[in-house]
Amino acid sequence: MNFLRGVMGGQSAGAQPSGAETIQKLCDRVASSTLLDDRRDAVRALKSLSKKYRLEVGFQAMEHLINVLQTDRSDSEIIGYALDTLCNIVSNDLEEEEQEENSQKQVDDLGRQFTEIFIKQQENVTLLLTFLEEFDFHVRWPGVKLLTSLLKQQGPQVQQIILVSPMGVSRLMDLLADSREVIRNDGVLLLQQLTKSNAAIQKIVAFENAFERLLDIVTDEGNSDGGIVVEDCLLLLQNLLKNNNSNQNFFKEGSYIQRMKPWFEVGDDNSGWSAQKVTNLHLMLQLVRVLVSPTNPPGATSSCQKTMFHCGLLQQLCTILMATGVPADILTETINTVSEVIRGCQINQDYFASVNAPSNPPRPAIVVLLMSMVNERQPFVLRCAVLYCFQCYLYKNQKGQGEIVSTLLPSTIDATGNSVSAGQLLCGGLFSTDSVSNWCAAVALAHALQENATLKEQLLRVQLATSIGNPPVSLLQQCTNILSQGSKVQTRVGLLMLLCTWLSDCPIAVTHFLHNSANIPFLTGQIAENLGEEEQLVQGLCALLLGICIYYNDNSLENCRKEKLKQLIEKRIGKENFIEKLGFISKHELYSRAAQKPQPSFSSPDHMMFDHEFTKLVKELEGIITKAIYKSTEEDKQEEEVKKSLEQHDNIVTHYKKVIREQDQQLEELKQKVNTLKSQNEQLQTAVTQQMSQIQQHKDQYNLLKVQLGKDSQHHSSHSDMLQMNGIQPEEISKLRQEIEELKNKHEALQGQLREKDSVIENMKSLQSETGTTEHSSQIAASAGLEQANELRREREALRIQIQSQSSDISKLQSEKQELLQQMNTASVPALGDNSAITAAKNSELEGRLLQEIKELKSEVKTLSEEKALLKQHLDSINSTVAVLQDEKSKLHQEVTESKKEQDDLLVLLADQDQKILALKNKLKELGEPVEDEDDTESGDQGDEDEDGEEED
Repeated sequence: MNFLRGVMGGQSAGAQPSGAETIQKLCDRVASSTLLDDRRDAVRALKSLSKKYRLEVGFQAMEHLINVLQTDRSDSEIIGYALDTLCNIVSNDLEEEEQEENSQKQVDDLGRQFTEIFIKQQENVTLLLTFLEEFDFHVRWPGVKLLTSLLKQQGPQVQQIILVSPMGVSRLMDLLADSREVIRNDGVLLLQQLTKSNAAIQKIVAFENAFERLLDIVTDEGNSDGGIVVEDCLLLLQNLLKNNNSNQNFFKEGSYIQRMKPWFEVGDDNSGWSAQKVTNLHLMLQLVRVLVSPTNPPGATSSCQKTMFHCGLLQQLCTILMATGVPADILTETINTVSEVIRGCQINQDYFASVNAPSNPPRPAIVVLLMSMVNERQPFVLRCAVLYCFQCYLYKNQKGQGEIVSTLLPSTIDATGNSVSAGQLLCGGLFSTDSVSNWCAAVALAHALQENATLKEQLLRVQLATSIGNPPVSLLQQCTNILSQGSKVQTRVGLLMLLCTWLSDCPIAVTHFLHNSANIPFLTGQIAENLGEEEQLVQGLCALLLGICIYYNDNSLENCRKEKLKQLIEKRIGKENFIEKLGFISKHELYSRAAQKPQPSFSSPDHMMFDHEFTKLVKELEGIITKAIYKSTEEDKQEEEVKKSLEQHDNIVTHYKKVIREQDQQLEELKQKVNTLKSQNEQLQTAVTQQMSQIQQHKDQYNLLKVQLGKDSQHHSSHSDMLQMNGIQPEEISKLRQEIEELKNKHEALQGQLREKDSVIENMKSLQSETGTTEHSSQIAASAGLEQANELRREREALRIQIQSQSSDISKLQSEKQELLQQMNTASVPALGDNSAITAAKNSELEGRLLQEIKELKSEVKTLSEEKALLKQHLDSINSTVAVLQDEKSKLHQEVTESKKEQDDLLVLLADQDQKILALKNKLKELGEPVEDEDDTESGDQGDEDEDGEEED
């Protein structure tokens, strides 16, 4: 500003320079000054003058400011001043007093012109994008504001430049990650302008992780309790999702719908909501509606609806719907949001039907909402929202339609009167004095009958008690009575739409309507009169209703046949006049508005005339009725014949469809059986494969066992024995069984012999215990023991030889059995080529027999092995007995030897004694003593011994 004062002070006090002159001097200084400080001061002065002298600064300084951006990029301060100045020039955000002096149109044109000058050179926008990469606050923030202003003025052109710029959108996405909230928040505003009406940029921004960043900002700011930053983020999210199926699918697949649930968590105390919270919640509800809008593809809408139910978002919205203290506009928008979340989605519609209001006693939410709809004291917008919710609940929901109509039928009406049903509320609204309630109730009831011929017939049973003492009147008759009474136009339009929907595609209802003789004269009278413009709509609807009575007439009433009705039209109205009156409907302005979208949105109650679904019905029937009116009697007869043939054809088709359905069911059952059999076959095949592998394993084990058992006797087997096995297998097997029986008999004989030997050993032990103490008996016992031991040895050797021969016989039998198996396998191979089926059966039978024989042979081999083990145990016991006998024999032999030695010693002593006795005898003889002879002595000794024996006795 000192520089500016110097420029201004250079003039004389008497002649103050104008703003244009000052700006010109500053521009010259910026262009010609060589010092950076001088240029910086001049740009700062231009910035201060740019708001007041916007036009002058824009035309004179813009080129110089762009040159500064290109040449002085190293100085962030002068760059910041230049960007601020350009932003002031381009922006239309002027001060209030400035806006008072200039009209808004001129201001808009000025900003647009300066923007065109700036973006004429695309390099300027590219240069501006590079400044957004600078981290310096004084450069980045003015750059964000300038680019936002350019997008506001010339959005499509600037969007195209950014789109073709390398990494243009990615640079702008980095602004959301800036830690400085001012830049981040202005970055959100910039992206709002960037993403307006440009699907390509919207996709790029979405795939640059915009959803994640924006939802994080909303959460950090406090969701619906946040400030204006939350509002800006929600507006940007709407730009990215609205009418962009790709981004909607990406939003759903990224599980971002689940993150919306905390937005709608409200407490019990809902008083004192701030204006910002109301705005934020309103935008949040609109964002939900963007995802489930009826204009979206049906598949995408249905997927989002199911996701909202499963994540609990629908439940949260219903909580707000039934909460107390919620502001009226939020409640209205919540009703509209719930409507589109449940529209056409059966699971959501069923849940909504189960929601109860927190009252005592609890009432269904549908009943509570209908009470608001038929209450004329409620806001008009709220009543329209409730009607839309009821329509969405019944849309493609035959179950819900049946439940609503059932509340009107005599069998289901609560006789106690303690609770109010939906049907009673609709009837009450239908015959109320409030025309809006009449119209809403008529349209709601028409939606309960939409595309449901069964319910149209059931509704004919509904009876109404009009007054005490009078008989009940049918609902159909009561509607026609109100029509004939000349009520308000809105009421009559609603009732006529209900009757047209009710009678269309329902000949029984048409017959009931025609049965009242006053109805046709009333309709023809309404159509024939020349009434004012307001009544033209009623005349068109009466023509439509009369046309429906002609087209869907089954000619069951003689006085109201198709031909007579058409003759009546031609006489009293005229065909051309009838068609003209019928065309009043589709030519009406309110008809065109209602046909645009399903939601009933009316600027005032007077504009509430047509329903969206009814416009579809008119479009469908208008051409059909026109053709029916102009058809002759012969054509009608031909058409009836065609209809009859078509009905017959339909019956035939229905019959064949039924047959086809039955065949389809049978096919499905057969397919299931085939699949079951296939699975069983696969299981059996796997089981067979396992069994075959097990058989192969057993064969391998059997071969290994055969090799191990036949090693000792393998050299004894000859080729002649193998040749003898080529006979008939059953005979050979019987021979093997006989030989096995013989072996068993031999085993039993051997066991008998073993038992005999055991008895011999016991006898020997008893004899050994009875041996005497004399030498003679000991010698006999010793010799007997030796003989018995030798016999036991011989018998043991004989047993060993028999066991060896038996084991060789077993191995020989096993080898013969294996050769039989091999011969059977070789014999089955050539038979396969002749007759595969017979051979397979024989092979399977033979294989079964062979397996049985193998099992029997294995069991017999097992028993032989056990008997062999028992024989070994007996041999071991015999060996131990022999060893004991050998010990006893050695002891006896030692005793015999000792006794022989003692005997020899005695003999020597006796010989010595004999010599001494002989010598003594000789001496006695020499001395002359009488000596007895040896014989006498022996006899004397014998006599002495006898005497001694007698004495002992």
